[in-house]
Amino acid sequence: MISTLTAHLLAAFFATCYVGSIYIFKCASLCFDATRVHFDFGYTRPKLHKERWRDDPYVIRERLIAVSIATVICCAAVFILIRSELGSTSCTTVIHLGLTTTTILPHLIVPLLFLGPLYALFTRESLPGQCNWSFQQDFLSSFFTISGLRNYFIGPITEEIVFRACLLCVYHLAQASRMWMIFLCPLLFGAAHLHHAWETYNRYGCSQEALKRAVHGTVIQFIYTSLFGLYCSYLFLRTGSIFPPISAHIFCNIMGVPRSGYDVSERPDRKLAITAAYVVGIVGFMAVLGRWTATEGTLYWKLE
Repeated sequence: MISTLTAHLLAAFFATCYVGSIYIFKCASLCFDATRVHFDFGYTRPKLHKERWRDDPYVIRERLIAVSIATVICCAAVFILIRSELGSTSCTTVIHLGLTTTTILPHLIVPLLFLGPLYALFTRESLPGQCNWSFQQDFLSSFFTISGLRNYFIGPITEEIVFRACLLCVYHLAQASRMWMIFLCPLLFGAAHLHHAWETYNRYGCSQEALKRAVHGTVIQFIYTSLFGLYCSYLFLRTGSIFPPISAHIFCNIMGVPRSGYDVSERPDRKLAITAAYVVGIVGFMAVLGRWTATEGTLYWKLE
């Protein structure tokens, strides 16, 4: 077993390695013109020729390579740690990193929570197979592009491996309490997104309005990612598998943040039904969370 201080240092190393990797690669780091530009609140400025923005294809490609390398380094560090502390084989590392299968039920919890948004899409006939859904635009152009590779594949997978599997593994080895791991570890995941504030500030003109937008957006993102990290930490500990958090992450990236007001405004004739679907989804989520995540023989959460 390791000390709590060692766990803190390793957690800081994992986060720094992951976020810092995108700034080590020259083409992965962003580049902005420092000129101050004043726009009305909510408007971004045009991209200049020599700038590098987050959604530029070559920036995305370099960042995907960077975070993939960082993930391998973090997993290697966990392997070395387990080997030195427990004297175990790679099989033990696989179990500690949650590279094990589980039942289908943990994967269905987040879709149940999103019952409201899913029903709203159904009323607009925008679900797969419905008349307003396009295989080319909504599937191929969304998933099989460089940005789709980042948003729905490599991004969620690498983030969950580093900020869930590696992070919780070291705190488990430090014998941290489950409450500590569930409620405090996700704050590091939220903090790992704070660097987006600099990008927002520059994209919106380096003005006072841009600063307000950067602060506001960063606070909202920190809260949202921390809450999501809390859920995924609980999911990982309960199931002992990294795959349910990965599927939850991918699904949330696909759906985005629920917007009940927008959904009702699009179909005001279905207001009651959409509201009911939102409520049923939330209540159902809370009702099944414990039962659907209960897993026999998991390393991190022994069932009573």
